[in-house]
Amino acid sequence: MKDTNTIIEQAYSAFNTRNIDGALALMTQDVSWPKASEGGKVVGKEEIRAYWTRQWDEFDPHVEPLAMTEDDGGKTRVRVHQLVKSLQGNILSDSEVLHVFTMHSGLISAMNFGDEADPTDAPSAAFVRQS
Repeated sequence: MKDTNTIIEQAYSAFNTRNIDGALALMTQDVSWPKASEGGKVVGKEEIRAYWTRQWDEFDPHVEPLAMTEDDGGKTRVRVHQLVKSLQGNILSDSEVLHVFTMHSGLISAMNFGDEADPTDAPSAAFVRQS
């Protein structure tokens, strides 16, 4: 079985190349995922597919893992460089953020933001549309 870091790295790579099927293959059926560009969460692979499809119709996000550490509770904390551009190529956000992954049976079962109190409230500031 692949190790957690490899699975997470593969998920980021698939996301960045817009390979939805490749990313979803690394997740449990009931995976929980925050909707950074909309606020709230989605649960399940098909909900993530629909969310990412909407997101990529409006934004061009790219996330690159910089460092991974496993905490005492078995969660993997990933510091990422997040670059969000408009579809016209304008930079909307260029920052480092923290993602926290939960694994189950060798697959990603949840991802949460480690630096935002409640992702259900509103979209991340990284996805603010600029006029």
